[in-house]
Amino acid sequence: MKKTFLIPAAALLLFVACKNGKNNEVRETDQRTVFFDVAGMDSTVKPGDNFFLYANGKWMKNTQIPKTETGWGSFYTLYNDNLKNLRIILESAAKGSGTKGSNEQKVGDFYASGMDSLTIEKLGVEPVKPLLAKIDAIKNDKDLINFISEGFKNGQGDLLGFGIEPDDKISTKNTLIFTQTGLKLPDRSYYLDQDDKAKKIRTAYLTYIAKVFSLSGDSAHGSKYADNILKLETQLAKSHSTPVELRDPQKNYNKLTVADFQKRIPNIDLKTVLKNLGASTDTLIVRQPKYYQALSALVKSQPIEIWKQKLKFDALDNAANALSDAFRTAKFEFFGKTLSGQSAQTERWKSMVNNTDRYLGDLLGQLYAEQYFKPEAKKRMLELVNNLQKVYEERIKKVDWMSAETKKKALEKLNAFIKKIGYPDEWKKYDDVKVSKNTYFANLQSAKQHAYKEMMAKLGKDVDKTEWFMTPPTVNAYYNPAYNEIVFPAGILQFPFFAFNADDAINYGAIGAVIGHEMTHGFDDQGRQYDAVGNLKEWWTKEDAAKFETKADKVVTLYNKFTLLDNQHVNGELTLGENLADIGGLNIAYDAFKLTDQGKGDKKIDGFTPDQRFFLGFAQVWRMKSRDESMLVRIKTDPHSPEMFRVNGSVYNMEAFYKAFNIPATAKMYLAPENRLGVW
Repeated sequence: MKKTFLIPAAALLLFVACKNGKNNEVRETDQRTVFFDVAGMDSTVKPGDNFFLYANGKWMKNTQIPKTETGWGSFYTLYNDNLKNLRIILESAAKGSGTKGSNEQKVGDFYASGMDSLTIEKLGVEPVKPLLAKIDAIKNDKDLINFISEGFKNGQGDLLGFGIEPDDKISTKNTLIFTQTGLKLPDRSYYLDQDDKAKKIRTAYLTYIAKVFSLSGDSAHGSKYADNILKLETQLAKSHSTPVELRDPQKNYNKLTVADFQKRIPNIDLKTVLKNLGASTDTLIVRQPKYYQALSALVKSQPIEIWKQKLKFDALDNAANALSDAFRTAKFEFFGKTLSGQSAQTERWKSMVNNTDRYLGDLLGQLYAEQYFKPEAKKRMLELVNNLQKVYEERIKKVDWMSAETKKKALEKLNAFIKKIGYPDEWKKYDDVKVSKNTYFANLQSAKQHAYKEMMAKLGKDVDKTEWFMTPPTVNAYYNPAYNEIVFPAGILQFPFFAFNADDAINYGAIGAVIGHEMTHGFDDQGRQYDAVGNLKEWWTKEDAAKFETKADKVVTLYNKFTLLDNQHVNGELTLGENLADIGGLNIAYDAFKLTDQGKGDKKIDGFTPDQRFFLGFAQVWRMKSRDESMLVRIKTDPHSPEMFRVNGSVYNMEAFYKAFNIPATAKMYLAPENRLGVW
């Protein structure tokens, strides 16, 4: 879920790990249910040489990635199981005769409208023609600025990235925040790199742009337009901050008066922009000013016709998946096949389940929570969270590198965590969203208009810290520094992350490590810069901050050494926050596990001790196989390390792991005690 809201330490990777029906068995052993895949392990690999492959090697060798997926693993199967459950809800609602305006009617009709491929096919490009006509009517710079800002109210608009979010330094107040945007490729490097892979992707991108124009009825100029658009986007890309630069909250906090911002962007009439957005404000925050300065310069230097070509392409690309099959296929050929390595399109029903969740999240979420999330699961999860929080408190008290002054404030922050589990206490309303069974494009526009009004209504208002930024069915979790909260939607609180009947070793190694991970984000290189109430504020002594940075630098160095594919290196700076959270989270989860009856004992299950099962449970929850194309995108843009290194980087820095598996000093990945990393 991509939001402009700054959550610098957000949760788990989109596609992580989960059970494979053929390999993971649920069986009765010693009078208790066991959730563990022994058959997926590879005993020919020594635990000290590559623990990820020891725990998952056979599964990795035998697993084939489905054609419609960019990868496969535990998360994928849980994610797909969730889609199936949501599909049951939606198809039942679509067939029913729910009262007009009811949750069932809206989600059912929204889903049905997207599944009505015959009507969508007949309409072809018609739904987007009114927008294309508006672009055709643009005559000059003034018209251009008016167009790119006025359409947002109707789910359109372009070239401006903005949102209403808490002011980083006044976390109780919402403010207008601008961010860089304007690119269609994953990040600036795709425009600027000169290696063969980057050039091949740009060539395919040109083909896609030309194809989109051809499908819209302009086949004569597609290639020329494509060249112009790529050159224009390349100029915009040069102004973009890198993924690593985007992780620095101080550099991305630029609070300006409207008058000061206007001086920096003389060719963009900010008064018109704010009026069109419906934003009445004297100050705003510009996360990446260079983008807007470049945009302002390009507004003057680039011919208006090239801007119109860019706007038309953006409009067609944004709408592609809601248009005829030819548009959907063209978009898949580039973004799905070329960029991500998929060999077949995602089934329409899956796309529509996801879109219903995206646009009517709390309506569908209510129906989902009623059927698939039990109160006892929420209670058990809260117990786990509280247990780990107590353990973290003790670990902070015991760290030998932090002063008493900083420890006191760290404990205040830890104990101020807002904990959200399952689903919101109050559901959002969608009374103004109009939904009909045979108007998919119009339904989308209505939902987008609602979302925009909901967002803009927050401007200048107090922050509502009860708000959620993931829907209940989401298989993910996050820490949000502005709210100082940890959030675990119902979707992730299922096997293999969490199972009510699983033994403690498995639950603490899986969901326990996830809980610890999110807690540690509050104290990683980004999260540590926010105080207990969510303000971007220096609360560390200079000496303690310097000690933290020294320890963090060592984590960067370690992960920079990890390679995969064609000697592609993990970016230790980009992944630092997640790596700190993985290492810290596993340590916290282990200490909490050792407080349980099983953790204190030595009874074996499936031939493994409690400690061994804890680490194996952790390793198997992160089992995943990715397509090379998808992994290359991740290495460039994803703040999470690839799964093998999330596992190995964590366990090889823990003394308890070495003891659990009797790892000798001769092991390939052995780290001497003095070289083991750990902050928390």
